[in-house]
Amino acid sequence: MTLNAQNRKRFRTIAHNLAPIVAIAQKGLSETVSAELERALSDHELIKIKVLAADRVERQALLEQICANTGAQLVQSIGKVAVLYRAAEKPDPRLSNILRHQH
Repeated sequence: MTLNAQNRKRFRTIAHNLAPIVAIAQKGLSETVSAELERALSDHELIKIKVLAADRVERQALLEQICANTGAQLVQSIGKVAVLYRAAEKPDPRLSNILRHQH
């Protein structure tokens, strides 16, 4: 699903109250971090992450790599915090941030 403006806005609203669930430090995308991103996206669909890369270009490159590796889409990136979305095949209503915050 390609994010249109309406979905992007709705996802930003939901993500506003989320805490970053994964932090990517100076070592970048280790196997452990990649596995945690996969688990978080599978469980929650919409997640907030913190990318602690030194400069903006490096952060952007990491975010592009994360999206390419996971199949997630970048909803928003402000400073060191980014919001990612990947639809689950069978979302769990207890875990999915999308389903839990429907109005």
